Amino acid sequence: MIIDFDKIEVSIMPAFKGGEKETRAAMFTDENNRIMMGMLIPGATIGLHRHEGSSEVIFIQSGSGKVLYDGKYEEVKAGDVHYCPEGHEHSLINDSEENLTYFAVVPNHGI
Repeated sequence: MIIDFDKIEVSIMPAFKGGEKETRAAMFTDENNRIMMGMLIPGATIGLHRHEGSSEVIFIQSGSGKVLYDGKYEEVKAGDVHYCPEGHEHSLINDSEENLTYFAVVPNHGI
């Protein structure tokens, strides 16, 4: 199966998961996974949230920022991959002056 994100409408989600500003993402969702191409503008964040019944893998495509993962900050930049296993919490933060773009996969663990 090919997922063509150019043909998927971009959703604009204000204060996504309680974050700052807005998250923009093209998403493919089925019963097993949520797969998305997303963007955070400067100053935008995805709010702190815990993964129960899922995990998340985020590949940073461009830009830089940081992740708050289980209470500790980790710097991220283009080419980095952040992994949040089930039962852990994280937030993605664009504290730079440029857009942060990412590809993310959230598999459902069946809970």
